[in-house]
Amino acid sequence: MRRYSRITGTGSYLPPRRLTNQDLAAELAQRGVETSDEWIVERTGIRARHFAAPDVTSSDLGFEAAKRALEAAGLAPQDIDLLIVATSTPDMVFPSTACILQHKLAQTSPDAAGIAGCPAFDVQAVCSGFVYALSVADAMIQTGAASKALVIGAEVFSRILDFNDRTTCVLFGDGAGAVVLEASEQPGILASDLHADGKHVGILCVPGNVSGGQVLGDPLLKMDGQAVFKLAVGVLEDAARAALAKAGKTAADIDWLIPHQANIRIMQSTAKRLKLPMDKVIVTVDQHGNTSAASIPLALDSGVRSGQIQKGQTLMLEGVGGGFTWGAVLLNL
Repeated sequence: MRRYSRITGTGSYLPPRRLTNQDLAAELAQRGVETSDEWIVERTGIRARHFAAPDVTSSDLGFEAAKRALEAAGLAPQDIDLLIVATSTPDMVFPSTACILQHKLAQTSPDAAGIAGCPAFDVQAVCSGFVYALSVADAMIQTGAASKALVIGAEVFSRILDFNDRTTCVLFGDGAGAVVLEASEQPGILASDLHADGKHVGILCVPGNVSGGQVLGDPLLKMDGQAVFKLAVGVLEDAARAALAKAGKTAADIDWLIPHQANIRIMQSTAKRLKLPMDKVIVTVDQHGNTSAASIPLALDSGVRSGQIQKGQTLMLEGVGGGFTWGAVLLNL
């Protein structure tokens, strides 16, 4: 009998500090950087975002989201046999944020120590990271290498923003989302479609690294917004259609589109190309901003907990990010 994987629990976490556009504009004004609520909303659809405290890391945010996903799935940490974290803002150069998070989960109870020993690693595909990580976990479950996976997207993008660049610093936020993916006899994940093209590395990047105890290059986010927008809309449609074709489905079969929450205009354009009304699109970008690899699982959990997304519905998750990377996952919840 063919083995499938299915999402059995979702969870998410936002750090408590919430900044509205007005809050952020007031802080930026002290630096001599001018922006406004109207300017941000008109171009992006973003009204607020959450920033983590200086001592809070991606693994801290991921830990909270993971606990909620495990609870929703009715599982404990020791039941997990695969842990993947998608992040571009890891706690440290190494080890992986996944290993750090595994240890935090292991310390929650004497029995939870059973999570120690399972494979744990990070996936780095920026804003497509969660779609990549979910596809890897699905493949490992299908082959029998894992049975119960915890897949997390966690980011503290506030650490890598240039607050003197109003075109980028208003876009991003911090947060984490998680899912539990379990082996199933019934199809859950129906198809995935992943891509990358490194020739676009320059349009969205953080061109810095650590060498000899010094930071080389520029460790702050750089983006060519127009180039990203043009590329994103085309590749998101292509990936969605490819995933549908692999599953023998059409866009009419999609109950909910859950895109990477980067910009409301990109989301509207993608929905339009797939001939989906916006009331079939889960939108959290207005409250979360762009949380990179955390955005899709945050939006998924938000939709599940609000009651919009119901068991048995067909969902299309799709992301696009630096690299350039892009991909889609079609699934039945």
